[in-house]
Amino acid sequence: METSLYTYDLLEQGCYYLVKLKEDSPVTLIKVAVISDHCLFIQRYDDPMETEWKLKKDTIFDIIECLSDETVKAWEEEFLESKNPFYEDDSTDE
Repeated sequence: METSLYTYDLLEQGCYYLVKLKEDSPVTLIKVAVISDHCLFIQRYDDPMETEWKLKKDTIFDIIECLSDETVKAWEEEFLESKNPFYEDDSTDE
């Protein structure tokens, strides 16, 4: 029995969240990019990354956690390396 306790209205702009959108869905990373009066524009880091508008009253099955800045930085480094095998943080052009 799926009981939703959360809505997008609880999320803050600029923050990254680990969420379960539905009870049987995998854990998903989302970022709230823009908040309007009634909606949020989110980036969902699936493969491929997707963007979409959500109503503030739309439901989320579970908000697992809001990621710290340190966790986001560590994730971004891994994410960039996995998307570009030639990515090096301190590379120089020769």
